[in-house]
Amino acid sequence: MRQQAIGATLAIAVAASLVAGATHAQQKTLAIGTGGTGGVYYPLGGGLANVLSKYLRGYQATAEVTGGSVDNLKLIGSGQSEIGFSMVDAALDAFKGEDKFRGSKVPVRTLMVLYPNRMHVVTIEGTGIEKISDLKGKRVSTGSPGSATEVMAFRVIEAAGLDKDKDMRRERLGAAESVNAIKDRKIDAFFWVGGLPTAAVTDLGATPGIRLKLVDHADVVEKMNAKYGALYVRDVIPAKTYPGQEKDNPQSTVWNILVTNDKMTDDVAYNVAKIIFDHKAELVSVHSEATNIDYKYQVMANSPVPWHPGALKYFAEQGVKM
Repeated sequence: MRQQAIGATLAIAVAASLVAGATHAQQKTLAIGTGGTGGVYYPLGGGLANVLSKYLRGYQATAEVTGGSVDNLKLIGSGQSEIGFSMVDAALDAFKGEDKFRGSKVPVRTLMVLYPNRMHVVTIEGTGIEKISDLKGKRVSTGSPGSATEVMAFRVIEAAGLDKDKDMRRERLGAAESVNAIKDRKIDAFFWVGGLPTAAVTDLGATPGIRLKLVDHADVVEKMNAKYGALYVRDVIPAKTYPGQEKDNPQSTVWNILVTNDKMTDDVAYNVAKIIFDHKAELVSVHSEATNIDYKYQVMANSPVPWHPGALKYFAEQGVKM
């Protein structure tokens, strides 16, 4: 009898193991392209991966560290990622096959509008930089090679009447690397497009002996839009957003969007959008920028990149007028 009981117990354990293994084998993966560790894409992407893994049946989502929007769009195009964070200007370039995507169009689709991305032009006291034109002759980081920070930084510099190659000594660093470099006095300023607050910029402002300065540049928006379309708006980083920031910083802003490619099924796209809105509070607990994920921003004017039919179906059911 005892041997029979032991045998039955083993059989149940083996069966349970086989069922668990089969369930795990049936799970599909969703890779989410985020950004560098010093920005907002990375923590928010981690939160999104957790939410989708919990509530999207049959899928396990993972957040991947990347250079940012450009890298994410290329990963979407190659099928190495299913979802990615992107600035809308870079996504539109990818869709059209322009700029960094010249000759290699990406079949990118908008899943939803996320939150506004603010252009930070960051320096510190002692560099002699008060306005954009003061970047001439300085050591400046314009963002990492795989980022849309670099895309937008080049457009700001151009609209300000400077030459990115001739008028400055240019580095290509992410947010965290730029902060380290400016602390070590290896650069004088850096560009960063991100949500508020960006952890790396907060770190710089809180560093003893350093006084953070954000350079005003909202006056370049009209020239940027005249050349690249109505993608940018005049905006403000409010005073006190960062340690030592005593006044509002008029600057340029672009929308962030969540993207996929045209191969994602309508059902999955629908459910991704639904889960994000149903469980938005879990994302807000990861980063406050998630509070801006709102039905009122889900309009085609905020993303000229074609929308995924599955996402459109979800928003239509919610009464959103695109």
